[in-house]
Amino acid sequence: MPSFVRSPRFSAIALLSAAVLGLVIANTALGPGLERGLDWHTPWGAIGLDLSIAHWVSDGLLAVFFLLVAVELKHELVAGELANPKTAVVPAIAAVGGVLVPALVYLFVASGTPYTHGWPIPTATDIAFALGVLAMFGRGLPSTIRVFLLALAVLDDLIAIVIIAVVFAHGTDFLALGGAAVLLVVFAVLGRRLRPGSRAQPFLIVAMAVIGLVTWWLVYHSGVHATIAGVALGLVLPRRPGGTLHEHVEPWSNAIVLPVFAFVSAAVVIPAVGISELSPTFWAVVLALPVGKVIGITLFGTISGRLFRGPGRSTLSFGSVMTVGVLGGIGFTVSLLMNELAFAANQEIVDEGVLAVLVGSGIAMVASAVVVSVRARRYRQRRELSEAEATE
Repeated sequence: MPSFVRSPRFSAIALLSAAVLGLVIANTALGPGLERGLDWHTPWGAIGLDLSIAHWVSDGLLAVFFLLVAVELKHELVAGELANPKTAVVPAIAAVGGVLVPALVYLFVASGTPYTHGWPIPTATDIAFALGVLAMFGRGLPSTIRVFLLALAVLDDLIAIVIIAVVFAHGTDFLALGGAAVLLVVFAVLGRRLRPGSRAQPFLIVAMAVIGLVTWWLVYHSGVHATIAGVALGLVLPRRPGGTLHEHVEPWSNAIVLPVFAFVSAAVVIPAVGISELSPTFWAVVLALPVGKVIGITLFGTISGRLFRGPGRSTLSFGSVMTVGVLGGIGFTVSLLMNELAFAANQEIVDEGVLAVLVGSGIAMVASAVVVSVRARRYRQRRELSEAEATE
């Protein structure tokens, strides 16, 4: 695939375009046909995979995205910005604030209603979108802002993975989960035997692919969400083959996996109700994503930055932390998945939740574009002024 497919800008544009396309088609004469197509079940019920096309996308295809997230997370924890506790502590605390405050905002708005269990929806940050907006509008900003955003988003993803695995597990089958754990050990052992140029490498790769699929099947039947299989496989994969896998699969994830998921998730019919008739879930998510995220990340990030200031610890200004906080309000991919899991039994609320995620993330995107552009312009002006003074 072309190299630009790896770009955060491409990923953000592809995601947004796919989501808009799905929303538009769902609300035209083509909508009923699209709905029937997404509800069509594949004929694999005999092996315990009686899934609709929509579920194949959210349970199967999205596992590839989480596999890459886990590989990147492992790299950051072992050799990246999160490997040093001194540099990891501030984005870690900021990430906690970026999860805790939006959840509290959601619970405050939805209190006294039967929809409080949707609190995980606004806790996620879409790393692809956030980095894409920063890349498009942040020319001239110091690299420390991108590093902080990346570290925070990776930790945010880790928290989201834990929420999905714990909060949304249902009727856990520990036998299936135990079988998956055994296969993960085998997968890790085979991964350590991979050697570039080795004659056995093609056979090992095929064996690992089969083990990975069976692991996914077992996790799906265990009652834990199937995407957690992708996370587990990525975490046990040794760094070198993990890096190779990330390099080869990332373009496909950016060009196909995430846009298809965004298209399918956003393909909802806009409710024919007045604004006052929308459920508390809608307003809770719309408020919690752009507002809760910026408050949580800015507050926790600024306070922790002051508390843990010292040698070897990079400290961002209040404005820079707030910039990251505004970017953190772009929930999108994982928020859409959380919404689907939280309200699986109520399709009407699922649809409102999708619209809320799109609106809330859209507000955060516009706000991010403005804030990032203004700060980038100021940094460029300061640099130009410094260069001019140096030449005098």
